[in-house]
Amino acid sequence: MSARCPLLIITGPTAVGKTSLSIQAAKALNGEVISADSMQVYRHMDIGSAKVTKEEMDGVPHHLIDVLEPWEPFHVAIFQNMARQAVEDIRSRGRLPIIVGGTGFYIQALLYDIHFQETEEDGTIRRELERLGEEKGAEYLHEMLAEIDPESAAAIHANNRKRVIRAIEYYRQTGKRMSDHNREEKARTSPYDFLYYVITMDRAALYERIDLRVDKMVEQGLVEEVRRLKEMGCTRDMVSMQGLGYKEILDYLNGDCTLEEAVEIIKRDTRHFAKRQLTWFKRERDTRWLTQEEYQFNSSRMLQKICSDCEKEIQ
Repeated sequence: MSARCPLLIITGPTAVGKTSLSIQAAKALNGEVISADSMQVYRHMDIGSAKVTKEEMDGVPHHLIDVLEPWEPFHVAIFQNMARQAVEDIRSRGRLPIIVGGTGFYIQALLYDIHFQETEEDGTIRRELERLGEEKGAEYLHEMLAEIDPESAAAIHANNRKRVIRAIEYYRQTGKRMSDHNREEKARTSPYDFLYYVITMDRAALYERIDLRVDKMVEQGLVEEVRRLKEMGCTRDMVSMQGLGYKEILDYLNGDCTLEEAVEIIKRDTRHFAKRQLTWFKRERDTRWLTQEEYQFNSSRMLQKICSDCEKEIQ
């Protein structure tokens, strides 16, 4: 048995079936769940984030859910710090920390103890880049990034203006490419003795699940949820309101599109997001893939595999 802290990761694209399996695993392995989700951390944002309910938790303690207000910032370094504290807390009680969620960068940051180099918040550089983006468009900024850091440009979509700007800003502040920094950090060894499971399934079937989930969110009251957030003062430029489902419904409430258009955009963009998630996990090392079809969509069978591996390797 390793002296390093044991950790179990259950991840995969949105709507693939992580929640049910993670709760079963927590019960079987004396574990507690730490959410690796960029939206479920926020209070008042339940439907659009597909937040695990109290009933679904079934008594299993969950961490990093409902801990911030929608107007508070949340990013990878904050997640890393909060998750580390949660891991220590869970281990202090002799239980197994189980990381569950689809934000691969967050999982990587915790798993390999990635160091986020502190750079001064240079408002001048950021404002200049934001102004360029407004005047000349996202593609112009993306081309700027491609000139100084082709690898980062290939990994970051042109529409993800925030990350494009951050990568250019990082280069200007440090003289170092973000891709080189990330590669160095990725080569770090983990302080954890972990098992890293990625759940997957047939792409067409996953996309069908996503479409059905979005329809269900609307039926459950997604529009009303976003309307309440708007009344609370939440605006499109907040980190929380950039989440899939929220910015699109906000556009509908602001009269920029019809509800039908907003729903179709949510479905399309969520499918694209799931594809990017799978691409990310395929690049990660030490992952173990569990395909729903191979297990007849039976989470109990997947659980047997996980428990067997844990008993041999980390328990």
